[in-house]
Amino acid sequence: MWELIQSLFLQGIDIFFHLDTYLNLWAGSMGPWLYALLFLIVFCETGLVVTPFLPGDSLLFAIGALAAIEGSPLKLPVLWVLLPLACIMGDTTNYFIGNKLGPKVFSAEKSLLLNKKHLLRAQTFYEKYGTKTIIIARFVPIIRTFAPFVAGIGSMRYNRFIGFSVFGCLLWIFSFTLGGYVFGNQPWVKSQFHYVVVAIIVISVLPVVFETVKGYRQAKIKAKVAAGISDIT
Repeated sequence: MWELIQSLFLQGIDIFFHLDTYLNLWAGSMGPWLYALLFLIVFCETGLVVTPFLPGDSLLFAIGALAAIEGSPLKLPVLWVLLPLACIMGDTTNYFIGNKLGPKVFSAEKSLLLNKKHLLRAQTFYEKYGTKTIIIARFVPIIRTFAPFVAGIGSMRYNRFIGFSVFGCLLWIFSFTLGGYVFGNQPWVKSQFHYVVVAIIVISVLPVVFETVKGYRQAKIKAKVAAGISDIT
């Protein structure tokens, strides 16, 4: 059993860092049905709080690169209709899951899938950026999966949420697929695609890292101030 899990994990890592290669293989075997697979991945990545690990930014970039190849079964105009729809539907699903279930589903501190720390991180992000979080978080892995859930928990009305969701989904999908379409087939990008994936991931998570470090420093300062006041009294 453990060997099977390990094998699946390693295969998942290989797919993640060689999305361009696997997408080409899937395109050859699935043809137009690849649209359905991509729709499902984007929907799950944005709509289900148990799948924040699915590829997002790097997948969109690789899709754009594949669409630029002559004879590809993927066409950019079709992607620009289907994938925003999958994203918006995912956001809506996530919003109402949060609205109905709330934080009670995140009772485990160290759960692999329902990790309470992910929820708290999204809440902190939401408190800092307010309703704009629905747009900003679109470009931050994990946070983009939990932001609609947190919006559903809070008092944000759906008709206000959906406006930010539509704009954020369009901006996210258009920018990364167009980037892949323009740059993805450059020789230096194709030969070093795994490094491009790493760069996309690093850039995407920098806001979370900065906020975490900033929060840690502020907590230390508050602790020192509180300790100083305690010594004086």
